[in-house]
Amino acid sequence: MRALLVDPAAPGSLRLGEADDPRPSAHQVLVRVAAVSLNSGEVKRGLSTAEPGTVLGWDAAGVVERAAADGTGPAVGTPVVTLGAQGAWAELRAVDVDLIGVVPQGADPGAVSTVPVAGASALRALDRLGPVLGRRIVVTGATGGVGRFAVQLARRGGAHVIACTGDPDSHGPSLTSLGAHEVVTDPGRIDGLVDGIVDTVGGRQLVDGFARLTQGGTVVHIGRAAPGPVSFPDGAFAGAPAGHDRALVTFYLLGCHGLGRDLTVLAGMVAAGELEPSIAWRGPWDDAASAVEALLDRRLHGKAVLDLR
Repeated sequence: MRALLVDPAAPGSLRLGEADDPRPSAHQVLVRVAAVSLNSGEVKRGLSTAEPGTVLGWDAAGVVERAAADGTGPAVGTPVVTLGAQGAWAELRAVDVDLIGVVPQGADPGAVSTVPVAGASALRALDRLGPVLGRRIVVTGATGGVGRFAVQLARRGGAHVIACTGDPDSHGPSLTSLGAHEVVTDPGRIDGLVDGIVDTVGGRQLVDGFARLTQGGTVVHIGRAAPGPVSFPDGAFAGAPAGHDRALVTFYLLGCHGLGRDLTVLAGMVAAGELEPSIAWRGPWDDAASAVEALLDRRLHGKAVLDLR
């Protein structure tokens, strides 16, 4: 099969080449991939650490070519969206049936390919916050893939959404159109206390956000766009009255149960136009180097999608 292979000598450290077809286990289906979306984490870390010839990729959408041998999962010919630790950037992908969402017939594979990491991370982060109806919810890194899904889902849940972006003048209108009630540069600029934070940035924003939590508030930290160590002030986690019952939590997406259900629901919402996938770059997979360069240069505010042609 053809695949995008890690090659440090190639533009973007990727080249189109030949790789062995995957061999699905009994609990896996074989998917014919139509489109993939890129994530900054896999691009920044994966391309610099993977062995040459590796097929990377977390997110892919396509059609089931071979059903799981154990009889579970979707049937041959079913449109699906898939999640995994690697192997998405290829014509064929073997993926666990627990990490597959069923996609409505006729849906754009490129649009639904944005769902797995970004959409599921946003949904699971909001799940950690509990019911958001009527609550003040902050999303840091709101112009990124996770952030844009989190803004939309929080608004649909009835939250008062405060989006954080480094350039509110440029990105405020688009974030407002996605559902944000307020757009600020960082949590330190927020007036009053907040009930929950979906943090995709880390660094100073994580520290300032935690300081603005109300009693019973939670920060869900799921990203480290700001490199370097994080230092909380002395007493930040003390059980004093001002800091009573605040929480800082994290999670590992692939360790979550029930992701297939999440992927199915989110893909259906994207297909129905209820969620905007916010595709900032789209092109054929033989131009992957351009997408990688744009992601590394932080020029994309949204998702990058490659169509396999």
